[in-house]
Amino acid sequence: MTKSLNQLIKSLREGKGMSQQELADRLDMARTSYILVEQGKRELSLLEAQKISNIFGISLKDMETGIMPNYEKYKEMILSFLRSLGPSGDGKVPKTKLAKLIYLADFAWFYHKLESMSGMQYRRIPHGPVPDLYFRALDELEEEGKINRDNKKSDLILISENQGSKREKLNKIKKEEQDLIKKIAKKWKDKKTREIVDFTHSQLPFKLCEPDEIIPYELIIQEDIKYVY
Repeated sequence: MTKSLNQLIKSLREGKGMSQQELADRLDMARTSYILVEQGKRELSLLEAQKISNIFGISLKDMETGIMPNYEKYKEMILSFLRSLGPSGDGKVPKTKLAKLIYLADFAWFYHKLESMSGMQYRRIPHGPVPDLYFRALDELEEEGKINRDNKKSDLILISENQGSKREKLNKIKKEEQDLIKKIAKKWKDKKTREIVDFTHSQLPFKLCEPDEIIPYELIIQEDIKYVY
């Protein structure tokens, strides 16, 4: 979905639940000046654009092209993986493992199609690549009654689909994308979280980026196909 830069910034702000004042403060900008940005009447400085890039986990390149990450599709990808992993066992997936599975789907799809499934931007954090909006997506899905979170241990949060709710159709995910999700889920279903974390850490996209840096999708193309997922 393509938008003008001011529309994109407004959508990103609203998607993260931030007020105009909150974002203006983080940009070291007066609210009146920020409002002019959203109205398309004031241009951003390079420093301000870089701050927005870091706040929302979207690359400067994508900001320039006006490509809007498909946040709702990303939430469907979460549900799709939970369903693909659920038939055996208790259907509960560690939060960190789930995040890495979705990362593998996005980057594997880019490897084959030169585009990601969701368009989300992944940040290099200690436990591996994850979009800034991953945790917000889990919060929203739980609030909507679509997933459950089980704090089995203080350091382990298990995610599962809410079996008591009506299972919604995943209309934003194409069949070919669903097939890839199922392949990735099947490969990693019985693997421990530590194994998938170590795998993503060994990939070039993670190894070539600095801590807290947004990971360019293009780096996955340099990887050997057997190490894509």
